[in-house]
Amino acid sequence: MELVTRSLEDVIKKHLFESKAIILYGARQVGKTTLVNQILKGYSEKILFLNGDHADVREVFSGITSKSLIPVIGDYKIIVLDEAQRIPETGLALKIIHDNFKDVQLIATGSSSFELADKIRESLTGRKYEFHLHTFSLSEMVKYHGYLAEKSLIPHRLVFGSYPDIVLNPGNEIINLKSLASSYLYKDLLVLDQVRKPVLLEKLLKALAFQVGNEVSYNELSQITGSDKGTVEKYIDLLEKAYIIFKLPAFSRNLRNEIKQSKKIYFYDNGIRNAAIGNFTPLSSRDDAGVLWENFLVSERVKFLDNTQADLRMYFWRTTQRQEIDFIEERDSKLFAYEFKWNARKKHSVPRTFSGAYPGTVFRVITSDNMDTFLLNI
Repeated sequence: MELVTRSLEDVIKKHLFESKAIILYGARQVGKTTLVNQILKGYSEKILFLNGDHADVREVFSGITSKSLIPVIGDYKIIVLDEAQRIPETGLALKIIHDNFKDVQLIATGSSSFELADKIRESLTGRKYEFHLHTFSLSEMVKYHGYLAEKSLIPHRLVFGSYPDIVLNPGNEIINLKSLASSYLYKDLLVLDQVRKPVLLEKLLKALAFQVGNEVSYNELSQITGSDKGTVEKYIDLLEKAYIIFKLPAFSRNLRNEIKQSKKIYFYDNGIRNAAIGNFTPLSSRDDAGVLWENFLVSERVKFLDNTQADLRMYFWRTTQRQEIDFIEERDSKLFAYEFKWNARKKHSVPRTFSGAYPGTVFRVITSDNMDTFLLNI
């Protein structure tokens, strides 16, 4: 089967052998190892692949020094550390390789930023490029089999998402999503000392799934899950760092009645959102189609921006009087406001409060008819 070309492939290739480590983050099963293999395909240099999930690899890096790594690295010119967060003293290991083997290109992948990012933050300051790989994006799928084919699959994507295993194995979506949710996505979380209540984690994820597109209240979530606010906040942070959910902050600049500290939470993948609530009903029979459309658009926009390395900030807007705008981008000191409507016949106008406070804002309604102008362009 032909591989789906990932947008980050060319981006990362440009930064190889620039005397900096390449760090590739992303949830399990999004294709990090496959991407690295594609990037390095055709290189004549000797490549050493090491997987942090393997006990013998972890043993090699236990109590390492630059001298002890000499026989391991040998004459390899490219070192790949897969699932690097599992390696003890990861930051020190990466720093030793980077600082003592100057002609070696180091590539590390990690499926949990709370482990890997914290371990390498200080040790690799100024010595690394960081990238985030997502599930397949709309633009990648369009390049793979064409715009019309992909557009016809949007209702399917809203329900089952875009994990490579889901997209490339049609007919097995439900069983594969359940496996992803239970075996892979929680794997990094449930081995942590901080997660002492797996049942609470699942209850919280389900509660978040039902609140997609709404402001999130930690107090309300603590009541729903029967836990304290501090634990809820900690678990949400861990879910975010495991690339299951992400937060969208509120936009506020001029008005007193704008909500300032609130946040919305979205899922990186629609399929995982639906797996959390156990609902794979076809889109035509659902009453949450608008929610799925909003989650899809926001998550796809995040993918597009990460894949293109665009520099902008994203928000939602709401006032205490419940006037709202689904999505706002700020780029080049200019505001772009968007409303998301699965039903293209529904009319919507810009809240006068917003247009009066922020004149010159570009406003658009995004439906399935014009989604390409939002998801395939800046």
